[in-house]
Amino acid sequence: MRRFWLIFAQTVTISLAVLFVVSTLKPEWLGRGNGIVALHEVAAGSDQVSAAAGFRDAAKTALPSVVHIYTTKEVKTPRHPLLDDPVFRHFFGDRFGDSDNEPQQTSGLGSGVIVSANGYILTNYHVVEAADDIEVALADGRKSKARIVGSDPDTDLAVLQIKGADKSPLPAITFGQMDSVKVGDVVLAIGNPFGVGQTVTMGIVSALGRSHLGINTFENFIQTDAAINPGNSGGALVDASGNLIGINTAIYSRSGGSLGIGFAIPVSTAKAVMEQIVQNGTVTRGWIGVEVQDITPELAESFRLPSSDGALISGVVRGGPADAAGVKPGDILVAVGGKKVEDPETMLNLVANLHPGQSTAFKLRRGQGEVELSIKIGKRPPMRRPTPSEDE
Repeated sequence: MRRFWLIFAQTVTISLAVLFVVSTLKPEWLGRGNGIVALHEVAAGSDQVSAAAGFRDAAKTALPSVVHIYTTKEVKTPRHPLLDDPVFRHFFGDRFGDSDNEPQQTSGLGSGVIVSANGYILTNYHVVEAADDIEVALADGRKSKARIVGSDPDTDLAVLQIKGADKSPLPAITFGQMDSVKVGDVVLAIGNPFGVGQTVTMGIVSALGRSHLGINTFENFIQTDAAINPGNSGGALVDASGNLIGINTAIYSRSGGSLGIGFAIPVSTAKAVMEQIVQNGTVTRGWIGVEVQDITPELAESFRLPSSDGALISGVVRGGPADAAGVKPGDILVAVGGKKVEDPETMLNLVANLHPGQSTAFKLRRGQGEVELSIKIGKRPPMRRPTPSEDE
């Protein structure tokens, strides 16, 4: 028995020694590669990719349709009053002359989206506002002058057309369906932030129907946390398939950079505005000539209202459609054409969608009763933009 255990111990010792030598000098004999953990890797050139990498297809689809927009305009520097002072001119002569009144050029940049193969481009109105010269740079490096087909300051949208686009068809983007967009959907924002070049950022739809932001007259924004920075304005917000669902237009920021709160105009609004501009050169909306305000809980209590739904008429334009129909300040608008008015924003959109010249039934609460008036819809006047003197 003792001899048996001696042989066993010697065998184990020799085996351990051999194992140590082999593991040190020839580890591959043991199926181990230099101590590195064995991994399952995709072979080079394989089409197998992760789900996240699938967004490259969406980017590849949409990138050619997003363009860079460069604008220039001449600005006259205001002449200093001291230059007209006789005493000043006596000592210094005319050396300062009219140099301060010579026009100077300022430049701007933004983005746009090709929506038609014959050269129509959607962008923001504020990107091309008052521009004297507009140049569009395509993703493939081509550059072309562009003209403004029409604009709609109320939604901050404008339509451009590239000159000579008929000679070379352009890569038009595919429009998505706004009804299928939901909170949480993955989206990509494409544009030219800070002029660094075409850039893609990713995020999700944070919210839908954002309004009361004071950005545009008509607001129904898509909110996203995809990084949107200056220069992205007018660019595309696309879904995971590369289809257009919005036009990037604004950011919420205290520093000038992205804080994860960006806003895009829904594709449904952009399409409706674009079609009117292409067909008529402008956008026509209904108007009745009233000023409205929200019904706060305090106002609802003072007016003894059952709820805060509706829009309080705070003013009526003299001679306007509402004035002619008998609408009075203090009335509360509760329905337009049979559609319920929940707040001033709803009322504004309902009236804007009506055709000028048609008569529509308006239900109002007056005192403790209700009245129904037929109002002949007027044409909404163009939004008044501040003149250069008002900006100074």
